[in-house]
Amino acid sequence: MLKNKGYLKNIELLGFHGLKDRPGFQMAMQVVEGRYYLYLSHFRHSGWTIMEVTDPENPRYVRFIEGPQLSGQVTNKIQVADGLMICALGTGIPFLHKIGWDDPYIAGVYIFDVKEDPENPKYLSFWNAGEPKPCDNICLGVHRFFYNGGRYVHLSSTCDGFSNMIYRILDIQDPTNPVEAGRWWMPEQWEQGILDKDKPSNDFPLSNPGMHGPPYIKGNYAYCGYNGAGMVILDISNIKLPKLVGQLKTYPLLGGKFSGARCHTVVPLSQKPFAIFTNEGERFPCLSKEVIKNQAQPINIIGMVDCSDVTDPTLVAIFPYPEVPENFPYKNFNDCGLGCQGPFGPHNLHEPHDHPALEDRNDRLYCCYFHAGLRIYNIGDPYVPKEIAYFIPPNPTKWCFENTYPGQMLATAEDVLVDNRGIIYMDTFHDGLYILKCTV
Repeated sequence: MLKNKGYLKNIELLGFHGLKDRPGFQMAMQVVEGRYYLYLSHFRHSGWTIMEVTDPENPRYVRFIEGPQLSGQVTNKIQVADGLMICALGTGIPFLHKIGWDDPYIAGVYIFDVKEDPENPKYLSFWNAGEPKPCDNICLGVHRFFYNGGRYVHLSSTCDGFSNMIYRILDIQDPTNPVEAGRWWMPEQWEQGILDKDKPSNDFPLSNPGMHGPPYIKGNYAYCGYNGAGMVILDISNIKLPKLVGQLKTYPLLGGKFSGARCHTVVPLSQKPFAIFTNEGERFPCLSKEVIKNQAQPINIIGMVDCSDVTDPTLVAIFPYPEVPENFPYKNFNDCGLGCQGPFGPHNLHEPHDHPALEDRNDRLYCCYFHAGLRIYNIGDPYVPKEIAYFIPPNPTKWCFENTYPGQMLATAEDVLVDNRGIIYMDTFHDGLYILKCTV
């Protein structure tokens, strides 16, 4: 257990595991014969970790599965459902992942069987997303995706002939032979279908249209965070020909400059006609006052959107600024030791995915808010979201990898997953896995 429990409000710290100095990123879960298995991807290590968390106070490290050992390889997204473990393969962003612009990597997904033996995945297949491209300050290959079982995997993925990431649908009826079933893109992303003079002029890819994802599926609709194009809603009743039906443009009013994905994630509520979106902030250790040069940074928010008419998604509420603990060393999270205003904002949300192992509450939202830690909100009234709990982990005293970042060592919450018992799993940029429980 930790000696320094960080800053807690209405949260109990149940357990911690250092993940053998491989900080985690996206997580997935399955329950097999009453045992809870947590599968973790990693931010800077190619491969995947399996933990058994049946007893959340005593997490059991099972094993690490090595991914492709290429200098540009990133394997930071994962989903598990119907006994299949699906792992994204791509590359990262040089200043974040400390890779070279032209470092080699594989783009696509690996599919493993974890039904037969949840602790020892059996490799089934590889789907190739296309020819790897040199990194251009955006994650390339396959990034965030949606799979909760069944026939289709919904990907954000690069694609030959297209700029940035597009929506690609993978048919895994035969998981040993995955094939593409459909795709969708913004018109200006088709490189062969647009004149050079009409191509997006913004030099920074995150400001241009591009699927950050995941394409979150609810009924016959896919709700998508589409970077500079904002929140996009697609009709996928014809899986071969997704159709644009609604859009909420959030950029450039929200997000921009040194922040991350302009529209990062969209999560529709399962039982209410609302969806939640985020504009991504950025990790302060990767920045410095000299890099930012005292430029004002646009606000990044969590927003509540009325989607009762999918053709007219409407922003109806903004989540409150995260509460600053009374004894926190900084007066707010915008500075947080940078010495100037940084691109503060949220990161990942808990995504229920209509998955039997995961919690799905329409009155509660969980968000990893980078340096504001884990934040939990009551959204019972969608017009008045209220923060009810938080956990800010302790600052690191060392990095789990070579530190070449210009900023200070600052606790950085990355991703969150909540199981059907209400147990919360949060990992960080700088250390291991925190296991928590909300007490309200």
